Amino acid sequence: MKMDRLSRWYGGVLTFFASLAAVLLFFMMLLICADVLSRNLPAIGFKLKWANEVSEYGLYLITYLAAPWLLRRGQHVRVDLLLRGLPPQFAWLLEWLADVMGLLISTVILYHSLLMLVDAFRSKALVFKELVFPEWWLLAPVPVALLLLTIEFVFRMHRLAIGERQMRDDATSTS
Repeated sequence: MKMDRLSRWYGGVLTFFASLAAVLLFFMMLLICADVLSRNLPAIGFKLKWANEVSEYGLYLITYLAAPWLLRRGQHVRVDLLLRGLPPQFAWLLEWLADVMGLLISTVILYHSLLMLVDAFRSKALVFKELVFPEWWLLAPVPVALLLLTIEFVFRMHRLAIGERQMRDDATSTS
């Protein structure tokens, strides 16, 4: 019961981050529209030279904000054609294998992303494009997202452990 309550709370955290991604996408749309207008209507009198760069960073951030939420909902990239043709018990074991691999990979990348973040912070490296800012700002979302993904893999494995011994049904099938 405690794990279910924790899982619901965690799902709320992921929904919050996904909502931030949606808001960011909306503001990127407004920024791109303003940029197009400023380039095509000289009477407006301003140029948004930094708009493309901010849009690139926005897409990057949206990816990291939404990935754990998509994993939780089973809307990540998933090819389940093979699983659908296997006996339910074997498909269940492959689901476990995929989650264990996802947990291990997320943990390893989390560790290395933290090392890169600390290194960028200590070195005071800067990103020089249209905008200039500390490099660690760009690296900070990576370990946060990977920590969230790692935690979600633990919850996925818990749901597998207490559920029926069959393939997950939380993804859209290609079949």
